[in-house]
Amino acid sequence: MAGFNLTPAEYQRLSEYIYLKTGIRFASGKEYYVATRVEKRMQALGLDSFNRYFSFIRFSPSEEEMELLINSLTVNETYFFREYNQLRCFAEEIISLLTEKLNGGRLKVWSAGCSSGEEPYTLAIILLEMLAGTGLSFEVHGTDINTSVLLKAKRGYYDERSVKDVPGDYLQKYFSKNGAAYRVLPQVKEHMRFYPLNLKDASAMEAMEGFHVIFCRNVLIYFDEQSRREAALSFYRSLMTGGFIFLGHSESMSRITNLFKPRRFKEAIIYQK
Repeated sequence: MAGFNLTPAEYQRLSEYIYLKTGIRFASGKEYYVATRVEKRMQALGLDSFNRYFSFIRFSPSEEEMELLINSLTVNETYFFREYNQLRCFAEEIISLLTEKLNGGRLKVWSAGCSSGEEPYTLAIILLEMLAGTGLSFEVHGTDINTSVLLKAKRGYYDERSVKDVPGDYLQKYFSKNGAAYRVLPQVKEHMRFYPLNLKDASAMEAMEGFHVIFCRNVLIYFDEQSRREAALSFYRSLMTGGFIFLGHSESMSRITNLFKPRRFKEAIIYQK
């Protein structure tokens, strides 16, 4: 299969099918990226043409191959305590606003598009620090369409690059070093819930409810305008009244929908239901 390429028509057929299934749009300029990953999946299945592969993912009674293809196309690099200004806003301003109204309840946080788990574990560490001694409990949900990265998240083992921005005292308190790896300790993991979720799956999104905070940073940039609006509406329904959603620092909810009220804090602009 040397020199494998997708023709413009093949690329369009595949990208439109992926969009239909996931809401993720692969525009022009991504042909080589997509083709190399398709080629690896074709080799794994012993298929010698794109048409055979495309028929296989469309008509197979199982979604397994489509899942494997999406896994290979959606691997994103991340690390702990990323976009620190937003995290400080969450720690020092948002948590206190929410806990004033909890009255002994449970704070529920969702990391949407959590990749290999660095973001939701970061949120759990912050919550452990900020809620210590308050008697309040919390849970952090991490979801992603990519099932392979979720397995890594559940294991909770990370290399030195992933933890490079973790404050030293947190590294000692919430991780154990195993050779070259750092393992998230059970006192953090007991608060976590990891599971696969397609943000375009309307019925699955309806089950996501009762959240006080949603982090969906640098995820919607892969969606087209219509899919962004649909996801934003689902997030709105998932949040408790007065809840907050964090987007990436270069993203704006106001350009997607007017459902949320932008709130300016010391460190960041956050959107509130």
